[in-house]
Amino acid sequence: MSLFTLRRATPGDLTSVLALLADAAAWLHRQGVQQWPPDGFPAARIDPLIAEGVVFLLEPGPAATVALDDHADPEFWYAADYPESALYVHKLAVHRTFSGCGLGEALLDWAGLRVFADGRRWLRLDCSKNNPRLQHYYLSQAFRHVRTVDLPHRASGALFQRAAGPRGPWNGERDAGRRRIRIQDLLPAQALEPSC
Repeated sequence: MSLFTLRRATPGDLTSVLALLADAAAWLHRQGVQQWPPDGFPAARIDPLIAEGVVFLLEPGPAATVALDDHADPEFWYAADYPESALYVHKLAVHRTFSGCGLGEALLDWAGLRVFADGRRWLRLDCSKNNPRLQHYYLSQAFRHVRTVDLPHRASGALFQRAAGPRGPWNGERDAGRRRIRIQDLLPAQALEPSC
């Protein structure tokens, strides 16, 4: 079993987070998906998120990164959606070495548990409106497609949500028929075990 630790990113992690996001963006562009800037995000966009304490790293590696916050994008989520009832996933990226190992699924389950612990109802995200493969992935993770907002200046716009908590009964492990990976969450004591 491989052990991964999930921790809050610090200012000293900025370079690692930017590199992981840039690698993911480059891979997306090679797949023909223009959701993220081709060279990744500028430091000026990620540094404030790290300073706010909403960016997390899965180590060693980093193997993955994710941001989880209460910032509902007002171009996508309207007052009728009760944006305060949710936490929002952003910048979820898994290092290509760990692609297909269930780390993204585990991080989404962790985020769902954080939503539940925060007393909110929904885990939400937006993704590329022109990436049916990614949209199918989120549907397979128990998300529901809410709507697609088609703004010409935004690549994103496919909106998804799922209820707080993990995507199904949670017994501490996920088995995909591969090696088991344990994720230790250093925020409150809880562990997630996806399989890889």
